[in-house]
Amino acid sequence: MKLFDSHCHLTDERLRGDADAVVDRAREAGLTGLVTIASSLVDARAARDLAARHEDVWFTAGVHPHEAADVERATIDELRELTGADAPVALGETGLDFHYDSAPRAAQRRSFDWQLELAAETGLPVVVHARDADGDVAAAIRAAGADVTGVLHCFAGGSALLDAALEEGWCVSFAGLVSFARWDGADLLRAVPDDRLLVETDSPYLAPVPHRGRTNEPAFVRHVVDAIARLRGADADATAALTEVNARRFYRLESS
Repeated sequence: MKLFDSHCHLTDERLRGDADAVVDRAREAGLTGLVTIASSLVDARAARDLAARHEDVWFTAGVHPHEAADVERATIDELRELTGADAPVALGETGLDFHYDSAPRAAQRRSFDWQLELAAETGLPVVVHARDADGDVAAAIRAAGADVTGVLHCFAGGSALLDAALEEGWCVSFAGLVSFARWDGADLLRAVPDDRLLVETDSPYLAPVPHRGRTNEPAFVRHVVDAIARLRGADADATAALTEVNARRFYRLESS
């Protein structure tokens, strides 16, 4: 079985001290690759250094909405520089989080807009976080238009946001939430076309059943695949193969 974790955070404080061993365990679990996602400029540089040590690890560069209060034009200039040599495979994660409101909403919108503009400029896809901000994120996706392609990661939104993403040709990714007994998004999961579906762990967060409550890691992505296959009435091996191909196409990576 080929597995691919399209979104994890190996430079998070809970994983970074053990990141190389985490990658080894992912390989042992059948992963052909993973993408470690940045939440800040410092994080992006650490992710770049980690990816340089592993041929099956790639990285992104971006600023999470929780960090948006510190984003200035100079921040975007530094992100632009990171898209040069040893370039990231995507920008992000960026987006909007109106649940925690860790940064002012105006700052979040500005940071998100600037990173979408950079995505259009560079041609890189964008990884988007959306929580309790469906309308604003949907509007941003539509405004970005055909110049920007992206993925809604760890999708937990509603039908209007899903429709906006799919109509603009975006992918949609699901994490360990799909394995939780009270998760109620199965109808939306089934609405995602096969060629737009990605899977992720969002490590170290949201460990899937049967590891719920533990520190999550990419090796657990198989349980996300199993839950998705069950909910979509599909074969698990076929779902793993499909989402591995989709992730490589989205991030523009060579086939394994």
